[in-house]
Amino acid sequence: MTASTPSPDPSASLADLRTQIDALDTQLLQLLNARARVAEQVGEVKKREGTPFFRPDRVAQVIEKVKAANPGPLREAHVAAIWREIMSACLALESPQRVAVLGPEGTFCEQAAIEYFGGAADLIYCGSFDEVFHATASGSAQYGVVGVENSNEGVVTRSLDMFLHSPTHVVGEVSLLIRHNLLRQQNSMEGIEAVLAHPQALAQCQAWLSKHLPNAERRAVSSNAEGARLAATNPAWAGLASERAATQYGLHIVAHAIQDDAYNRTRFAVITLPATLAMPPVSGHDCTSLVVSVPNKPGAVHDLLVPLKTHKVSMTRFESRPARTGQWDYYFYIDLDGHPSQPHVAAALQELRSLSAFFKIIGAYPVKA
Repeated sequence: MTASTPSPDPSASLADLRTQIDALDTQLLQLLNARARVAEQVGEVKKREGTPFFRPDRVAQVIEKVKAANPGPLREAHVAAIWREIMSACLALESPQRVAVLGPEGTFCEQAAIEYFGGAADLIYCGSFDEVFHATASGSAQYGVVGVENSNEGVVTRSLDMFLHSPTHVVGEVSLLIRHNLLRQQNSMEGIEAVLAHPQALAQCQAWLSKHLPNAERRAVSSNAEGARLAATNPAWAGLASERAATQYGLHIVAHAIQDDAYNRTRFAVITLPATLAMPPVSGHDCTSLVVSVPNKPGAVHDLLVPLKTHKVSMTRFESRPARTGQWDYYFYIDLDGHPSQPHVAAALQELRSLSAFFKIIGAYPVKA
């Protein structure tokens, strides 16, 4: 079955063009259902072989192939978004993917999950990132999405702490451009007594809030979407959240994009149990995340960096967190450019392990070039 593309007709009327679109829509629907039937067969094969249903590397390969073959006029980004949804819908026929996210509906974490898994994923809303980790580790969700770092406010410390002892590992990441909007029942800034949002969102908008709402209380809640939900219950409250949250809770966007940094971004990690999905294969643009601890002695941190220099491995992130032993010990969270299957990265990791009192690879996963 092939779709025929009509030749452009400059004299065609609007009615003629709409007839052509209707015919093309019918062909598209037939082709999409044909693809879905093949996907169902793929699902049966995966069941027999015991292989993972969701393969993010396969999704990426298909999307890159389609983008490369795209003749236009559709933009590559739009083609990628369309195909991600097509693949998500087909995967739901094979086996719906349960994904734990920070709730309620309308969070940026939810948005990150949809961007990664597509709109057909079965989202499980959790009250905190701790609950996301627990849901994923227990198997009630196959995957989880947690915030790990903001370009302005730095790391999400609770997520880093949870990685220490969680059996999950990172298999992917999503970087979102964050736009905080002031949401309220009425389309006015008059009479706002409190602004409710996640602590990081309040921090990311502190200059704007100090200038425009200096007398309003800033009240921290579990998520921006929770702030929006609460703002919908009280006319004197406002939330800081996404346009998606405004739609979800029927709120006016009183002020758009009030974050202090126009290029504010947040990284989200996609986590799962190794039994659900093993470490993704090398893609050529990978990040290896690990956490280590070294004995508290002079030069210990310097010694950690030597293997990276020796084997020419680039370090893209270095964070420290207290070990909470009362002895001024620290855990160091490190992101490396590369994949453990690459010889120079493997050699550096082996030396790092020998120097460390504690060593754990959190995950190795593809990142956007």
